[in-house]
Amino acid sequence: MSIKYIVREGITGIQRTKLAATTSIFSLFVAVLLLGLLTRIGFNVYSQAMSIKDLIEVEVFLLDVDDRTTNQIRMQLEDEELVQEVTYISKDSASAVMRQEFGSGVEELAELNFLPASFRLSVDTDAGADQIENLVSKLQNVRGVDEVEYNEALLRVMESNLNTFSLIGGGIGILILLAALILVYNTIRLTIYAKRDLIRAMKLVGATNKFIRSPFIIEGVLQGVIAGSLAVLSIFVIFEFAIPFYLSDLGTLGWPLGRWYFLVGGMMVLSILMGWWGSRLAASRFIKESYISS
Repeated sequence: MSIKYIVREGITGIQRTKLAATTSIFSLFVAVLLLGLLTRIGFNVYSQAMSIKDLIEVEVFLLDVDDRTTNQIRMQLEDEELVQEVTYISKDSASAVMRQEFGSGVEELAELNFLPASFRLSVDTDAGADQIENLVSKLQNVRGVDEVEYNEALLRVMESNLNTFSLIGGGIGILILLAALILVYNTIRLTIYAKRDLIRAMKLVGATNKFIRSPFIIEGVLQGVIAGSLAVLSIFVIFEFAIPFYLSDLGTLGWPLGRWYFLVGGMMVLSILMGWWGSRLAASRFIKESYISS
């Protein structure tokens, strides 16, 4: 099997059905671009949500217990799987914080030293609201603990919104992929139909389905390469030039996983795979159809 022939025929296929190929490339380009935009925006939304979640702390207020009991409570808190960091706030420290936040108007109250000692817990950012709620319920039963508080309402609203965003974004992404796949599939089908007489002749002289199918698969891969390259270029133009110029208040959006090549590489691989998959499905099916069978 000649690689040169297969590649040449793949390129010829695009040239022969210019309108259909252009439509397929454009659709694949739009699909990959939209998925790239969704991925980068979604990553930044997720990062911001995790940053807010970092600010949510669980505060464990203590009864008036001795130092030995306080240390026992601290060790029990540190043993909890969800707890990342434990900070002890004594009565004096709590009064000092009160003076700092509310000013001299509460000086007399602060002198009474009535605020309880507490532990401030930083929890795992991957923990869900239900997991934190279970932790809080468990800590409330610890001997020497008076009360456990955290911002449950904020956490649940944030988690709900993040889940909704993920579901909507995932649904849109799947629809975009399906639309692009169908267009690539139909383009290759049209190319096969245009070459049906040639394919019938090749079958008569003994060409295998694999040999006949290969140029069409290369055509789909080339469409994926072109569409992916255009989508990657557009991503850079949008995020590196257009957004900083027109939406400077938005700030710089981070790249997923901190590096540009992860997203760019993913977009290119996805585009090529979509072109390959759509063309392979079409070629495998329609080359076996009766109108081009030997």
